[in-house]
Amino acid sequence: MSEVIERIEQTRQLLLTALHKRDWSAVGELDLECRLRINDVLDEAVGQEADVRDSLEQLLVVYRQLIDVASGERQSIVDEMMQIRQAKNAAKVYHLFT
Repeated sequence: MSEVIERIEQTRQLLLTALHKRDWSAVGELDLECRLRINDVLDEAVGQEADVRDSLEQLLVVYRQLIDVASGERQSIVDEMMQIRQAKNAAKVYHLFT
C-alpha cells in the first residue's frame, strides 16, 4: 500500500474513533486533514487508481456515518431546546395564576 493510501487509512481510522467518541473538535480537525490527504492523492497516486478508489470509498462510508450521527445529534438538541422553551412558557403561565 502506498504512503498516500496509508495516510488516508490512518486518517479514516482516527475519524471513526472521533465519531464514536462524539469528539466534534477532533472530527473538525480530521476533516481538514482528510481534505489535505485527498489533495495528496490527486497529486501522487498515478497508477494506483483501484487502491485509491477503494480507500476513498471507505472514507466516504465514514463521512456518511458522520453525517447521520451529526444530524441525529442536531435533532436531539433541537428537541431539547423545544422542551426547554415549552417548560419556560408553562412556568410563565403558572406564575400568572399564582
